Amino acid sequence: MQEYLTTRELAELLRIKERKVYELVAENALPVVRVTGKFIFPREAVTAWLRRSTEYGPQLTEIAPPPAVLAGSHDPLLDWALREAGTELATYFDGSLDGLERFAAGKALACGMHLPDVAGDAPIPRATAPEASLASANAAALIEVMPMEPIVLLEWAWREQGLVLPKESPSPVAGLADLPGRRIARRQQGSGSRRLFDALAAAVPGLRDRLLFPDPPARSEADVAQAVATGAADAGLAIRAVAAQYGLAFLPLARERYDIAVRRRDYFGEPMQRLFAFTRGEAFRRRAEELGGYDVSGLGKVHYNGA
Repeated sequence: MQEYLTTRELAELLRIKERKVYELVAENALPVVRVTGKFIFPREAVTAWLRRSTEYGPQLTEIAPPPAVLAGSHDPLLDWALREAGTELATYFDGSLDGLERFAAGKALACGMHLPDVAGDAPIPRATAPEASLASANAAALIEVMPMEPIVLLEWAWREQGLVLPKESPSPVAGLADLPGRRIARRQQGSGSRRLFDALAAAVPGLRDRLLFPDPPARSEADVAQAVATGAADAGLAIRAVAAQYGLAFLPLARERYDIAVRRRDYFGEPMQRLFAFTRGEAFRRRAEELGGYDVSGLGKVHYNGA
């Protein structure tokens, strides 16, 4: 995407005639750069100008900058890195779709998300599904909710998802088909893990109708592991890292990509710059290895760059 617009391109964006663009420049009403007698217009500056020029009715107030909050899906490595990097960002981890809604509404600076690409009840078993199918839905959901926004989607890490189980059990679990009769710690609606578990369960005929789900639902990866560790549940879907933290067994089922969505202007702000600078250090790499189940080789890769 071009960072600078020509007069014609700006006129098309604003749906006005080029002559009107020249009039606005003459009135010093538009952000413009003069280069060898020609005008070019910085896209970011034009976007900011449009926001400043927005008229609000009596029941509306000026749009404020988003609060210093990272919403979305819980990730132990990200949670740790936000603190260690000194970002001063608060977190509100309540699922990928909840985070996306808060991000779109201007209630969060960034959103962490991992939405598997599941069309209806299509299964995505670990052995047959391409890894891309466990990542493409992140960008798709972002485009659907915020199609015209200057958003970037940055890779955080690939993670192993699977069943978290007690270390010792009189009746071992070798797969999803062994879950009937056991209490399953299930995540809340709107979380990527819930969406993944439902799709995997749908691949086993008749399984979903025979599963037991204690209330309330687990709100984070750690909540799933804690439920299994304390005996409140017999199994649950979570990432390998939390299984290791709680000394639990882990049966891998899928590999997924966790991404961070942030507006371009906020990516260059101090909190996000501190975070990504910290990830380039040895302490971060060592922590990822210690937690287990992470592949951070593509961290920072741009998977979507919005309008």
